[in-house]
Amino acid sequence: MIAIQGAAITSDALLNRLRIAELASIEEFVKGQATLQDWEALTGMNNVCETMARGGIGHEALPACQEAEQALIQAAKRYESTRVFGFTAVGLKAIRDVFGYHDLQRQSVSRGEYERWLKKTQQRIDSRAPEVVDMAEINR
Repeated sequence: MIAIQGAAITSDALLNRLRIAELASIEEFVKGQATLQDWEALTGMNNVCETMARGGIGHEALPACQEAEQALIQAAKRYESTRVFGFTAVGLKAIRDVFGYHDLQRQSVSRGEYERWLKKTQQRIDSRAPEVVDMAEINR
């Protein structure tokens, strides 16, 4: 039974929880009420989407991921000076586009494969892969 569950396409209930959390974080940015947890949720979504795209699942998402990354960096910088997170219109469009791409990515793989992509993303971050941006070094 466990092997069958791991091979199954990610369940609608799990996908819906992820969607709701990500969309709620996007909405908090729109309202100017985003928290660090909202920023982290969207950064995580973007990181996984980019990793999957670089791995051949939805490669067309890469430009949106790169734009969203810049928007997230700018939002973090803005927060440091104003204590308010926000996106420009271009940044908001990029993060919404990444949400759409990533939603399609995770619907097209099994739960087990999605978990492998999550681990691979964390490994890229931990190993400081060349394309990984360390937020602690942005303002240096």
